[in-house]
Amino acid sequence: MAQKKRARPRTVKRYKHLTVFERSLIGQKYREGVHEDQIAKLIKRDRTTVIREIARNGSGPQLGYRPEFAHTKALKRRGKRGVRPRLKSAFIRAYVAGKLKEGWSPEQVSIRLPIDHKGKTISPEAIYQYIYTSFANIGTGKVRAGHEDLRVYLARRHKRREKKGSRATQKLYQTPLPSIEDRPKVVDRRKQLGHWEDDTIVSRQSTDRLKSINERVSGVVLLGKMTDGSVAESNRVVVERLSQLPNDLCKTLTRDRGTENLGYKDIEAALNLTCYFAHAYCSQERGSNENLNGLVRRVYPKKTDFRNVSDAALRQLEHRLNSRPRKRLGGKTPLEVLFERTGCALTY
Repeated sequence: MAQKKRARPRTVKRYKHLTVFERSLIGQKYREGVHEDQIAKLIKRDRTTVIREIARNGSGPQLGYRPEFAHTKALKRRGKRGVRPRLKSAFIRAYVAGKLKEGWSPEQVSIRLPIDHKGKTISPEAIYQYIYTSFANIGTGKVRAGHEDLRVYLARRHKRREKKGSRATQKLYQTPLPSIEDRPKVVDRRKQLGHWEDDTIVSRQSTDRLKSINERVSGVVLLGKMTDGSVAESNRVVVERLSQLPNDLCKTLTRDRGTENLGYKDIEAALNLTCYFAHAYCSQERGSNENLNGLVRRVYPKKTDFRNVSDAALRQLEHRLNSRPRKRLGGKTPLEVLFERTGCALTY
């Protein structure tokens, strides 16, 4: 029985871009009036390749086909391949730029847009792509015509987008302080209001510092000014700010192991709450507060002299942060959630 011949595998012919030499030959023959079919045979290309090349990279009927200009044009187009234009709607572009300048993140803009304007949607990724593709060479070149540099309004102000997970995890360290491991599990679930985190924001320009406090469920922010890094000043600010709230809204306080936080027993006695301490070098255990500090740093970056920051300016920033929509709150603001859940309203 004769064996059946096996069919040869079909080879896929890969397309190769036109070279400078080929474009020069196309330009020369095109000026001489040679037909596209003849030019294609000369450079051993398909006739549609030549026709498409003249149509896409030509200089128009008056100037004809200029090889050097055509090659530059083709290279620029090749550099943009895979980059889709984002935010084509002028209305959405204006909305995104306006909210970013108010301090909102792309994620907050995304969740709030359909609330403010029904039927309008945009993803956070599209906003990021719009910001970083507003430059030649994706974030390193000059700003494209009709665009502006919106990177300065992002939380980290990175010139290029960074990959996630690049930071190394640090070792745990335990001390006799009340550990976060003993904190009630209900705090982790973020269902019950009244569980707070705090931290101290320092400056090398002065001994004055800022105390940041946040509620884990509603995201409500409280800010205060410390004249130095002492335990007494830290306790004073925390007690002053939290004592303005109803007693049932003060259940626990989670903090780091800084020396200014070691007077926690006085806070527990004054506010009738329980303090817990995160592990050393584990800021991720107070992730909400670390995120808050980053937002404060956007307004008061490092080397800011906190002596020049007035209480009125601090209250204004606090209100601004409490009025920002949050993704995990379904687009609502911390002030809205606090009032809906407790009937408590912060006044400014």
